[in-house]
Amino acid sequence: MSDTPFGFGLPPEEPDDGDEGKKKDQESGGGQGPANPFGFGGLPGAGGFGGPGGPGADNPFAAMFGSLNPTDLGAAFQQLGQMLSYEGGPVNWDMAKQIARQTVSQGTSDGTKDASVGPAERTAVEEAARLADLWLDDATSLPSGAGSAVAWSRAEWVEATLPAWKELVDPVAERVGTAMGDVLPEEMQAMAGPLIGMMRSMGGAMFGTQIGQAVGVLAGEVVGSTDIGLPLGPAGKAALLPVNIEAFGKDLGVPKEEVRLYLALREAAHQRLFAHVPWLRSHLFGAVDGYARGIKVDTAKLEDVVGQFDPQNPEQLQDALQQGMFQPEDTPEQKAALARLETALALVEGWVDAVVHAAAKPRLSSADALRETLRRRRASGGPAEQTFATLIGLELRPRRLRDASRLWASLTDARGVDGRDALWAHPDMLPTATDLDDPDGFVHREQLDFSELDKMLGEAADKPDLRKKDDSEDDSTE
Repeated sequence: MSDTPFGFGLPPEEPDDGDEGKKKDQESGGGQGPANPFGFGGLPGAGGFGGPGGPGADNPFAAMFGSLNPTDLGAAFQQLGQMLSYEGGPVNWDMAKQIARQTVSQGTSDGTKDASVGPAERTAVEEAARLADLWLDDATSLPSGAGSAVAWSRAEWVEATLPAWKELVDPVAERVGTAMGDVLPEEMQAMAGPLIGMMRSMGGAMFGTQIGQAVGVLAGEVVGSTDIGLPLGPAGKAALLPVNIEAFGKDLGVPKEEVRLYLALREAAHQRLFAHVPWLRSHLFGAVDGYARGIKVDTAKLEDVVGQFDPQNPEQLQDALQQGMFQPEDTPEQKAALARLETALALVEGWVDAVVHAAAKPRLSSADALRETLRRRRASGGPAEQTFATLIGLELRPRRLRDASRLWASLTDARGVDGRDALWAHPDMLPTATDLDDPDGFVHREQLDFSELDKMLGEAADKPDLRKKDDSEDDSTE
C-alpha cells in the first residue's frame, strides 16, 4: 500500500543544474523540497504563481511573498482567494484540470511534447479500429462495443477521462473532508467554522493539485482509454493516443502499423466487454468505492493539527498529511473489497489478453513480442498502479494477469468461444481468486446457468397465485 494515499508527498526534484540552476530558482522564488510544501506549481496566473516552470516549479505561498512585483502579487492573492473560497465538492476539479493540462503541456521526461492530432493520424486510427473489430469477430461472441473510434491528444484524454476520475476519487476525498469537520467537539464547531471551511477548501485544493499532476503524468503514458482496465472514456468510443503509441513502439523494432493495430485490438476488446456486460462497470467502480470506505483518518493527529493550525503556515497541514494521516483500515471488509477488485481486474485483463492474442497471432508476426511487452508493462507497476497508489493508496497491479489469461484460454479449448464468453452473463458465474489457483478444476466444473434460473423465476412470477385461488375456493365451500 502507498503510505500517502492522495500523493501528498513532495513533487519529485528536478535534476541538479548546478549553481546556475540554483540561481534561477532563487530569482524566481521557485525550487523544490521544503520550499515547496504544497507543490502548487503550474497554476495559471502571472509571474511566480503560475510561471513556466511546470508542476512543482513554484510555490504560491512562498513566491507571492518573495520577489513578486505588485501586479504579480495581486494576481497571486486573487488566485489564493479563489482557492480558499472554493465551496464545491471534496476535490477542486477545476484546479485538477488546470494542473493536468499544464502538466501535459510541459511534455514527458523523454522530451515528447503533446500535439494536436492531424487528419492522417485520425484516419490511421479509424482504419486500425475498423480492422481490429473485424478480427475480433472471430475471437469472441461479444459484438462490437464501439460506435466510433477517435484519435486523442494527451490534453483531449485529460478532458475526456476527468469525469471517471471524479467518480473514483470523490468517495475518498469526501471521507477526508468529513473527518476534517468532525474532529472538533460539536460545541466548538460553530466557533471554528471559518477555520474548518478554510481547511476543507485547502484540502480540496491539495487533492485537486495532486490529482491533476498524477492524471497529467498518466496522460503522457497511456495509449488508449482503457489502459488501466477501467473504462475511463465515454461509453462506446474507442480512443487511441497517436503520440503515445509512437513513443511506446519507438524501440521495439516493430512496424508502427502493427503496434497501432495491436493496441487497437486491445482497446476494441475492452470496449466490447464493457458494452455488453452491463453490470461490469458498476462492479469495478463499486469495488473501488468499497475499498475507499475503509480508509480512515488518524483523528488524534488531525485534532492536533486543527488545534495548532496557523493560517499563515499552511505547509503545517501538508506535513501532517504527508506523515500518514490517512491509513487503510485492515478489516475483513477492506480485504474482501480489495480481493474482489484485484480479481475482477485480473479477469478483465486476462480475457482481453487471451482474446487479442487469438485474434492477432495468426495475422501479426509481432503478436507474441507485443503481448509480452504489454504484460511486463502492466505487471512491473505501470502507470495504472502508480496513479491509483498516488490517488487512493490502492495498488492495482494485475498480479494474476497470466493466471487469468491461461484460464480463459483453457475455457476456450474446453467450451468454445461462446461457452467462455457466456460466463460474463452474471457475476456469480465468473471465476474467483481460488479458481485462478485451480484453473483445470474450474474449467471442468459444471456451471450453473443463471440465464435459465432468471427465466424460471420470471415465469413463476407471471403465474397466478394458486394458493390464493385455493383459499378462496375453501372460503366459498364453507
